[in-house]
Amino acid sequence: MDWIFFLIALVAIYAIAAYYIHSKDLWADHIVFYGPIMAIRSRRVGFFDRFARFHRFFRVYGTCGAVIVIIVSAAMVGLLLFSLYLNLMNHPEPTAVNDIRNILAIPGVNQFIPFTVAVWFAFVFTLVIHEFGHAFLARVENLKVSFIGVLVCVIPIGAFVEPDEVEFEKLHGLPKIRMLGAGITNNIVAGLACFFLLILLLGFAVPFQTPLINSVYKDYPADRAGIVPDSVVTSINGIQVTSQTEVATVLNTTRPGDQVVIVTEKDGIASTHTLTLDSWPQNMSSKQSGFMGVTYYDAYGIKQIFASPFGFFVMLAIPVYIILDPVGWGQFLILVNDSPDAIAWSVPFPGYWFVIQLLFWCAWFNIMVGLCNAIPMIPFDGGHIFKEGVDRLLDRRGLIRYSGCVVGAVSYVMIVVLISLFVLPLLLHM
Repeated sequence: MDWIFFLIALVAIYAIAAYYIHSKDLWADHIVFYGPIMAIRSRRVGFFDRFARFHRFFRVYGTCGAVIVIIVSAAMVGLLLFSLYLNLMNHPEPTAVNDIRNILAIPGVNQFIPFTVAVWFAFVFTLVIHEFGHAFLARVENLKVSFIGVLVCVIPIGAFVEPDEVEFEKLHGLPKIRMLGAGITNNIVAGLACFFLLILLLGFAVPFQTPLINSVYKDYPADRAGIVPDSVVTSINGIQVTSQTEVATVLNTTRPGDQVVIVTEKDGIASTHTLTLDSWPQNMSSKQSGFMGVTYYDAYGIKQIFASPFGFFVMLAIPVYIILDPVGWGQFLILVNDSPDAIAWSVPFPGYWFVIQLLFWCAWFNIMVGLCNAIPMIPFDGGHIFKEGVDRLLDRRGLIRYSGCVVGAVSYVMIVVLISLFVLPLLLHM
């Protein structure tokens, strides 16, 4: 498979470069290694001192964020345990989600994350937003920030802020929780802000009824005649058509068994097809007219769904379900990557869809990173927040010595649950 060779090449290049840098002790002040992970760091952290002047605002912000993080953390635990229960009860079939390459959040390798400029920008933006949260709350809590940097293991896997260790160990209670939760808070706030801007900007796109074919029913007239998805119907029996309504008007005059000549266009190339129409399937319609066997791209429906109260949840599901159900969810591809569906929209300015994709991925990455980081499992931020809470709770009762055991046990349970969600469908259907 192409992605395997690409991944092997990427790992090999990284391994050679990392070995050379480590063996020659190059840029020792700026590059350190934690096993195979390369940390590229800088001492230029004076920028974060500016936030200390607004300590009242940021402490309120951090406190509200800490409450949100605790709620999200509890919700994530419940969701994961419920998902595991459903897996055990229903024995779902393995899907692309269970493919090993999709564990890796590498654009172009992971099926759900395309290799685009918008994706990489959003990826880096999410890391920066997260770590800046830790950094400015550290300064607000009078913690010295020693380093800021990026963690790399083949690809950037995270960013980090390194506060002074001695000062950090002295910090306890709510101030520490505020600092630990600031990254998650920033991600959730940034994700929701990007989602709001996305909805706002989508309001300027005007959907058309362009007769753009979204899917073709197998073994029906259009399929037998060689009509393919992403084609635009331009004429039927010599009658020019420019909308789905006009196509329906012409076809409503036909009967099953009638022969029609349809001209389609794709990528600027026109094709002529002769079809013998079928009857409509009983579960679809009671129409007496002829049935061609296609569905059309529904720009109006997409706009309504995304602007609905469920639009947020649809957004989170889009990257996964486009792969799992390309026919049904493929109509949302235009929000994720370049798509021929753009011809079914009128947009306010050039590069509009790139901006939409940028906002989509910034929203998606920030929300997903925020949710995942809230899981109470070391080394996630949620795990460190949980540890601080357990430390304070047990310390009051003179039981602080058991804190590590409690936090470790919960972390292992979360790890087992996460691994089980991935491997159970594979094991249950071996």
